[in-house]
Formats: sequence, C-alpha cells, structure tokens
Amino acid sequence: MTTRNDIEVLIDETVVRAEIAALCREAQVQGKGDPRAAIVAVLKRVNAEGRETARTLLTQDRKGMLCAERLSHLMDTIIRIAYDHAIERVFKVDNPSSSERMALAAVGGYGRGTLGPGSDVDLLFLLPYKQTPWGESVVEYVLYVLWDLGFKVGHATRRVDECIRLARSDMTIRTAVLEARWIWGDKPLFEELRRRFLADVVKGTGPEFIQAKLAERDERHRRQGASRYLVEPNVKEGKGGLRDLHTLFWIAKYFYQVSSTDELVRLGVFSRQEMNRFHKCEDFLWAVRCFLHFITRRADDRVGFDVQRELSNLLGYQEHPGLTPVERFMKHYFLVAKDVGDLTRIFCAALEENHAKPMPVLDRVLSKAMRRRHKSIPGHPQFIVDHDRLMVQDDSVFVRDPVNLIRIFHVADRTELAFHPDALKLITRSLRLVDASLRENEEANRLFLELLSSKNHAEAVLRAMNETGVLGRFVPDFGKVVAMMQFNMYHHYTVDEHTIRAIGILASIERGESPDSNPLSVEIMKHLPHRRVLYFALFLHDIAKGRPEDHSIAGAKIARRLGPRFGFSPAETELAAWLVEQHLTMSITAQSRDLADRKTIRDFAAVVQTLERMKLLIVLTVADIRAVGPGVWNGWKGQLLRTLYYETEPYLLGGHSQLSRDQRVAAAKRELADRLSDWAQTERDRYMERHYSPYWLRVDIADKVAHAHLLKKSDEASRRLATAFGTKRFEAVTEITVVAPDHPRLLSTLAGACTAAGANIVDAQIFTTTDGLALDTIVVSREFAEDADETRRAGRICSLIEAALEGRERVPDMVAKRVATKKPPKAFILPTEVSLDNTLSEQFTVIEVSGLDRPGLLYDLTRAISDLNLNIASAHVATFGERAVDVFYVTDLTRQKIQTSPRQAAIKRRITAAFDGVAETKPARKAG
Repeated sequence: MTTRNDIEVLIDETVVRAEIAALCREAQVQGKGDPRAAIVAVLKRVNAEGRETARTLLTQDRKGMLCAERLSHLMDTIIRIAYDHAIERVFKVDNPSSSERMALAAVGGYGRGTLGPGSDVDLLFLLPYKQTPWGESVVEYVLYVLWDLGFKVGHATRRVDECIRLARSDMTIRTAVLEARWIWGDKPLFEELRRRFLADVVKGTGPEFIQAKLAERDERHRRQGASRYLVEPNVKEGKGGLRDLHTLFWIAKYFYQVSSTDELVRLGVFSRQEMNRFHKCEDFLWAVRCFLHFITRRADDRVGFDVQRELSNLLGYQEHPGLTPVERFMKHYFLVAKDVGDLTRIFCAALEENHAKPMPVLDRVLSKAMRRRHKSIPGHPQFIVDHDRLMVQDDSVFVRDPVNLIRIFHVADRTELAFHPDALKLITRSLRLVDASLRENEEANRLFLELLSSKNHAEAVLRAMNETGVLGRFVPDFGKVVAMMQFNMYHHYTVDEHTIRAIGILASIERGESPDSNPLSVEIMKHLPHRRVLYFALFLHDIAKGRPEDHSIAGAKIARRLGPRFGFSPAETELAAWLVEQHLTMSITAQSRDLADRKTIRDFAAVVQTLERMKLLIVLTVADIRAVGPGVWNGWKGQLLRTLYYETEPYLLGGHSQLSRDQRVAAAKRELADRLSDWAQTERDRYMERHYSPYWLRVDIADKVAHAHLLKKSDEASRRLATAFGTKRFEAVTEITVVAPDHPRLLSTLAGACTAAGANIVDAQIFTTTDGLALDTIVVSREFAEDADETRRAGRICSLIEAALEGRERVPDMVAKRVATKKPPKAFILPTEVSLDNTLSEQFTVIEVSGLDRPGLLYDLTRAISDLNLNIASAHVATFGERAVDVFYVTDLTRQKIQTSPRQAAIKRRITAAFDGVAETKPARKAG
C-alpha cells in the first residue's frame, strides 16, 4: 500500500523552505532585492536531485504509478514554495482585500496527481473576481520561476464564473475542470468552483459528456492506427494506452460522481478482480511511460524500436526459449493493452445498463413493434437482438451449454450483428468454461471452422473472439502467440493480429474484392477446392512463432495434431500441414531467385508437385504478405508471384517444351524477326548475332523488341551509351534500360547512381552483346502515383546514370553525399550472412547476402563483386523491414561457376567486409 512517505521521498519541503528563507535574509542584510536567481538555482538543484531519485527508485521497484505520483508531489512542492515566496515576500499585502486571493489548481494529467518526467505542467490560477495588479504579478512571478526551471507550462487565469461558462460550451475545458485538483492558495475558492461545476455543468449532462468522450476516443484511435497491436505503440494516446484508462476515469468521475476508480467496485461496475487488473494496467503503462521519458529526456510517448530493447532491460525481462527479452516485454505490453480493452467493454456495458451511453442511431428510428419482431433469432432461442445488437437471453446461457461460447460468435458472423457490451462482458467472465471438453466437442469445432472459413466479414468477429480471450483458450496454441510481437521493422502487427487480418484479406479475395490488385488470386479462388483447408492453414501459418524450432516446421506439426480435431481427413490434414510448412517458399523464391532460370522453376515445381497445391500456396502467400502491414504489398511482388506461377504451371502439367537449347534459341530469334518485319533483312540478320544464347532464352518478346529499337537508335546516333525507361503503374515499379560499353564496374556504377538519386533497386538483369556492349535492365520502386511525376523522376535517374558513366559525376562522392543524409536504424543488430550455392542454377553460382540494411549497401556489394573479378548476370534485391536480402547470379571471367573452396572463402570474406562497411584489405584483394 502506498503511503505518504513513499510519495514525499523526493523532496524535503521544510529544508528547502529554510534554505530559501536564509537566502532572503542574506539579501535583506546586503540591501539587495528579491534573490530570485539564487532561489531558482536552489529549486533547480532539488528538482534535478528529486528526478534522479525518482529514476533510481523506479529502476529498483518498477512501480510506475508511484513514480508518477512522486513526480507530481515534487512539482506540487516547488509550486507551493514559489507561490508562498511571491505572496509573502515579493508581493506581500498586509491587509488583503477579498479580490486579493487566489487558488492554484493542477489540471490535465497533473490534476490526477500523476506526472511523467517529461510531461507538461498544466495549471489553473483561479480568481474570485476580475484580474487585479496583485494577482497578475503573482501569476507572472510563479510562471517565470517555472519557466526558468525548464518546465513547459500550460496555464490559464480565470474567474470561477469564466470556468463555468467555458466548461458549458467547451468539452476540453469541461474535462480540465473535472480533473482540477487543489494545490495551494485559497481552498474555499477552489471548493466554490467544484460545487458550482457539479451543480451548473455536470448535473443532467452525463450522456452528453460520455458520448463526447467516447467519440473523442474513437477519433484518437483512428489517428493512432485503429489497432492496439501496432509494434511501435503510443503508450499514452494509442489504443489500449493510458488515455483509454483516463477516459474511463473521466466518465466514472462525471457520471458516477466518484473521486477514485476504486469506488466503482462498490457501485458494481467492476469486480474487485477487474479493479485490480485496472490498477496493474495503469501501473505497468506508467512504468513504461516514465522510463521512456527518462531515456529520451523528453515527452516522447512512442514505444519505438530504438528504445524497446532498453525498456525491456530496465523492466527486468529475461531471455526465454524462442523469445528475446524485448519480445517478452512487448508481449506483456500488448496483453496489458488487451486488458484495457476488456475493462473498457465492461465499463461501457455498465453505462448502457444505467442508460448513460446513448443507444445506436438505428434503434431510435425503429418502432417498438419492429424491435419486438427482431427480438429473437430463429434457431437460436438462447440469443436475442437487443437494440440491434447480439445479446444473450440470460446470464446462465454459457453455463447451461458451454458450446454457446463458440456459437455466439458463429451467430454474430451469420447475422452480421454487433455484440452487445453486456454479452461481451459475460463472455469475458465465463472463460473458465472453455476447457478440454469444449475443445474436443464436435459441434464447437464445426462452428469454429465455419466461422473461420466464412465468406462474410468474419475478421471483426474473430478479433472480438480473440480480445475476449475465447480464441486463445479454445485453440491454446494460438493463445501462445496472442500479443506476441517480433522485434523487426517488417511486421507492423502482433502475430495474432496479423493472422486475423490475413483471414480477413483471404475472405475479401474470395468475395472478389479488388480484382485489379489480385487478379490471379481472385480468379483462382472462384474454382478452388479445399477452401476450408486454405483458411485453416492460414490460421495456423504463424502459430508456432516464438519457439526455438523453425516456426514453419513446428507449425506443420501443430496442423497435423489439430486437423483431426476440426474434422479434416488425413489427406486434408497433410495438405494443411504442407501449406504451413511451405508458406514462405513461394514468396522467397519469387523475390530472391532468377525466375528466368529454368533450374529455379524446376526446383520450385519439385516442391509444390501439383497445380492444386500451387494454387493454394499462391493465394495463401498473397494474403500473408498483404496482412503484414501498410505498404508491404505492391504490384511488383504480385507480378513476381504471378511470373513464378505461370512459369511453373507447364512443368506441373507435364507439357513443358522438351526442345533443345539450340532449338529454343532459334525459335526466339524467329519470333523477334517477325516483330521486326519493317527492318531490312541484312539488318535483321546482323542484329540476331548481337546476343548470346542466355539473352534469347531469358527475355520476353516485348522487351526484346524494345531493346532492338534502343540499340538501333544508339547505332544511328553513333553513340555507345543510351538509356530508356518505362513506368509500370500496376507493378508499382519503373524499368530503366541502359546500353553502355561493358566493363566490370558497370552494375556498381548504375547502383551508385540510383542510390544518389534516391531510387530503390529491386531487380537487375545484365546481358552482354557480342560487340562488347552491356544491356542492363534495372527495376526500381515507383515513388510517385502520377505517371507524369514518375516520368520526370525516371528521366532524372537516367540523366544521373549517363553523367556517372561518362565521368561527369564521381559515383563515390554522389553516394557518400546521399548516405550522409540517411542513417540506418540503430535499434537492430543482425548478423551478416553470405552463402554461395552452385546447386540453384545450372550456369551460375548464386551468392546470397543478408543482414542489416543501410543506405548505399547495393553499391558497396556490387563494387566488391566487380573487384573480385566476377560477372553478375542478375541481381535480386529484397528488403524485409530492417533486413536486406540481396542475391546475385555470378560467374568468373571465363563464365564458369566458382568451384574451389579457397576462392569461395575469399569471396565470402570480401563481401562480408563490404556488407559491414569495412574498408577493403590487401589479403581480400589478392583473394579476389
């Protein structure tokens, strides 16, 4: 239990007052005026000492609320001392009139008696009548002392009448007055404000205030991202944060006329257990906020990646198999945010029971007769419709039949009714009924599977099922990933939220929504067998995250165990397990392998084996990527997946061409010759000899035609350097084609120019002509939505590339200038991994490099590869948040694979050094 001594530990008010009195006596003896500078110095010292003590105590006891109360008391004491000095020595009035009095009140968060280390100090200087010269001087003096101490002070000087008038018309001011707390000065004046506020403002306006505060909360949630499971949450303003608890406090104080939330137990709003949960949530969130302010030395409430690791250490989290300390801390954070959501639902249910919360607009326009007709739900007498929301018939409905705990969510999906808050409250309080017998109940499992695979908008229902705790208890393996975050920049949501969003996206694909964004997936879903298996596999695809074992393999084991429980046959269960185990394969292959290399396609076909499995896998992959977070999915990734699908399809159908390599090259030449029918025969014949076999086999016909015209234009201009570009709106990329004399550093120069232009390369294809030219195609991420803007940007990139190739711009200088303006994320530490593989391609050695992304990385890697006397045939660049995965298909100068172990080891050392930004060393150079 917190005592007064616990709170007052930061400052000894008696000692400080005595020290200030001594300074004043000394100034008086010396004939000096007010020693304000010396007084400010004393207060600055004791404030700094007090805050350091608060930080030390927080590190020891980790009691967030106590820290916030201590800092509030410290501020109270400083204000009292400053005010008393002002009225007793600086502006002393021997015989004060009734107008020469004042009350000092804390408002805002400070009014609740809590203060963060970096929080603003909100003050109300309360006057009985209009402002007097004395009052103006005192207010100004106190404020200047606080400003000199470095505090950011929000303040207002008002009469009681003004406060009442403004509180009636302005909800923000009304909330501030509601929270006002007397600090010092004329207490009867403050009590007059409290009395008049309750009588003239609060009385009879409870529903109005509640509606305003809940609308304000909803708008705040919308601004913060509408999810309590964002991986960089705002501890104050975010969903499930402190402001949500404050909103409950405001409403409770306003409607129930209570001075503390503990009184809500007596009123029956919360049980004692729920009230304890309220205090635990508040204490944890305050601990996070106080530590956050101490770390950043400012009022920063965003729990960003850059501070999460330090916060987890300060809060004492330890390593756990499969989970780092920071991931354990963030899981706890999100469980607390979920608890805040539970408490909000329970509180809103109580308000509605007391008719304090306005009923839905729809209910106001329905007649009583219509409401009666909609009262019961056909086939489900245990549930009713109450004010257009799903409600239980009575409080024992779940005790009588625990299957109803699953059935109510099934009914919600089928009827598309929102839940009544009372129903959600009863569900939350009935979780003990979700036991082993309910998990094995055939009807319960059937209902859940129907809900999971519903074509309706089941995402919202599943989210409610998760937030009430039913989903995690009904499927305990899923319960282990509830509120689990992954400490990286790629995933925007916790594992459970990502999974539920993925299910929602899959349902939208099945409904045929946004066919332009997912044309192949939408078409496949129209005729897809085993759709329930697909939903089931997607539900399980990340269920084993946070375990020591690879989550795909562990997840497949869970699928094999759960499949029979949910009524799947052995074949269906094995199919679901295969999808879970391979759920990353298609994405990795599409984004980091050369899709023009037949070995890539053959290897992928060997994994999927049947066209039906590939159809299921591509739809699952699309839903998974799109659910990662805003901006992660784009048309380029979609195009890569479609290309992989269409290239693999003939292999799976057994109809892929068995023509020899020479026959396929000859056929490709004839196809292009037909497209160049307006060229002279001799001109066409010469052009057909300009390309080596790989070009004819790896480039599609549209690009071949464009390349032919570009090379012809370059020849006619007697210029061996030419650039062209094409914007692709659907794929969200721009293709840049470069013709230039071939040399080892060409791709490195192009990468450097793109880095300097701020262009993000995602793919590169390199070919050499028989007359010594290089024909390179670089794909960069699109930056502008409008084609005109993107065209201008592409033109600038091409100009910069030409300037670099002609020596008019020095690439290292351009890159250094660009890199200096962009800093890599400091919060993450990733090992650099370099691998060489000769089995992934029949012609090339595949070098795969992964590690922490940084500006200028691709330029450094391509420069290192050219220094090693390697030819790059294609490059494939992918970023997953802070992790970069760059893949290069290379040969040596004789166009052979890299076979010897010493040579491979030398390449790994050099590329690792380049990735890590280490200067090139002589041994590495010799090895190259």
